[in-house]
Amino acid sequence: MAAPTPRVFIIRHGETEWSLNGRHTGTSDIPLTENGEKRIRATGQALVGDDRLIVPSKIAHIYVSPRKRAQRTLELLNLGCHGRLPWNCGTNDSIEEKPGNAHVDITQDIREWDYGDYEGLTSATIREQRKENGMGSWDIWHDGCPGGESPEQVSERLDRLIADIRTRFHGPAIEGKAEKSDVVLVAHGHILRAFAMRWIGRDLQTGVSLLLETGGVGILSYEHHKLNEPAILLGGSFMTDAVQKQQGN
Repeated sequence: MAAPTPRVFIIRHGETEWSLNGRHTGTSDIPLTENGEKRIRATGQALVGDDRLIVPSKIAHIYVSPRKRAQRTLELLNLGCHGRLPWNCGTNDSIEEKPGNAHVDITQDIREWDYGDYEGLTSATIREQRKENGMGSWDIWHDGCPGGESPEQVSERLDRLIADIRTRFHGPAIEGKAEKSDVVLVAHGHILRAFAMRWIGRDLQTGVSLLLETGGVGILSYEHHKLNEPAILLGGSFMTDAVQKQQGN
């Protein structure tokens, strides 16, 4: 029996006060709201388990952003790594641990886009400021952020992370040399959308039409079980139905 094609699960952190009102949140450490924590717990209950989309015992590695909102999201998802988290865990009294022993890396490569001068501002405010200063329209994928990162800088660190994943985990799995092959990224909206585009070799400057809501889960993999044919998988109705059922919607 052929080994399953390895996957990357990209998971955006839960809701924060700044994500609710559209403020760009890069380096600021804004905590999850109470509702954000509730919804992430529901996502974990719906999608994580031996008979679910994400099987803890099949996870080879987990990468998480340095920001606390991402780390708290990982705690609440319950991927079976609570005894091995490289930070001081929060209170998880109501979470029953699931089996899994994937190593967790905090990596700067998957931190949110550095918004620089636009940190904490909404897109509407940014456009107003640029208009007042006689500047043109703004597109983060093309222009980047003054005082922050350019698309080229973001691409460089994401390409480094993608190469690491393929060299250490997915390459051996496709060659049949590794039992575990799934990788999980827990991070932020802009950087995960950028990661998906770089995964399939697309330049960020061409624009990114992908969306990933707070607490959202995306899946990346390969066509035909080939490392040189990366692909974005379309989520099935199971994901939406299962999460809505857990949330009581």
